[in-house]
Amino acid sequence: MDIQQFDIPRYLAALPLFQEMTPAELQRLATGCRLRRYARGECIFRVGMPCEEFHVTVTGQVKLFAISPTGQEKVIELAGPGVSFAEALMFTDKPYIINAQALADALVLNVGKAAVVREIEDDPRFAMHMLAGISRRLHGLVHDVQAYSLHSGMQRVIGYLLHSLPEDGPGSNNTACAPACKDAVALNVSLPVSKATIASRLSITPEYFSRVLHELEVAGLIRIDKRDIHIPNAARLASHTLQ
Repeated sequence: MDIQQFDIPRYLAALPLFQEMTPAELQRLATGCRLRRYARGECIFRVGMPCEEFHVTVTGQVKLFAISPTGQEKVIELAGPGVSFAEALMFTDKPYIINAQALADALVLNVGKAAVVREIEDDPRFAMHMLAGISRRLHGLVHDVQAYSLHSGMQRVIGYLLHSLPEDGPGSNNTACAPACKDAVALNVSLPVSKATIASRLSITPEYFSRVLHELEVAGLIRIDKRDIHIPNAARLASHTLQ
């Protein structure tokens, strides 16, 4: 992808956060944006760095993570194409409290705070869109806390494998809805990152993650081919922990 030819206003218009902005507003916002390529393993930001922008993954994968005092890494989020991050922190005038690293070669759009604030001052509706986006992220974090507190490791792995299904469809992230799942939907999942990274995201050990995948394969609920996982019957997999 040629960065020089990248149409930033058009890309912004496709993101939920900016879909209701006019072409003129998008053009103004684009003046405060910059595109940057990051090589695999390259740091995007670290704890303590000033936060003067938020970010959107255009291509690749970005890992948001924290490091414990003992050096243990905890993956907080995996931001794939179209996913934004650090919006809320940008408004606090505080430095980054987590780290971001490219898990694969990535193209990231950085949206400057000054440009965002200018649009908010010109049109309060834009502030409402920003609040809605931040609220969705908060809801996701609350869902994570609930999953870690109330769901077993097996349930978390199954929820992750089924995450690409519609929320109201069979096998959605919430395995509690499994009894309502009636359709035998087949699903193919390609693990976007290493098993160790996914395990950290789910707050389980890599060894346990691998063991759960093996148990599910032995039970005939999934078929594993390296990073590709075939789920013959999503409803049956979603119901597995309720049996």
